[in-house]
Amino acid sequence: MEETESKQTLYLVMGGRVTDPRAVTFADPEGIHVAGVFSSYDAAVDAWRANAQRTVDDAEMKYVVVHLHKLLDPSA
Repeated sequence: MEETESKQTLYLVMGGRVTDPRAVTFADPEGIHVAGVFSSYDAAVDAWRANAQRTVDDAEMKYVVVHLHKLLDPSA
C-alpha cells in the first residue's frame, strides 16, 4: 500500500521599518520583528493584522505574510 503524505503549509509573519511604504525593502534587515510561524493562513493573518494595527500610525512600518511552504518546495 502506498502512503500519501499531505503537504504541510507554513506561514511566516514578519515586519519592520521599510525604505518606501509602497515596497517591501526593509531598512534594517537584522532588526526585523518575527511575529511567528503559523500552520494556517487564518492564524497568520490574525497575527499580521494584530501587528499591523499596533503600528498603524507609523507609515514606514510594514508587516507581511510569507508563504514558507512555497519557498521550501518551489515546484508545488
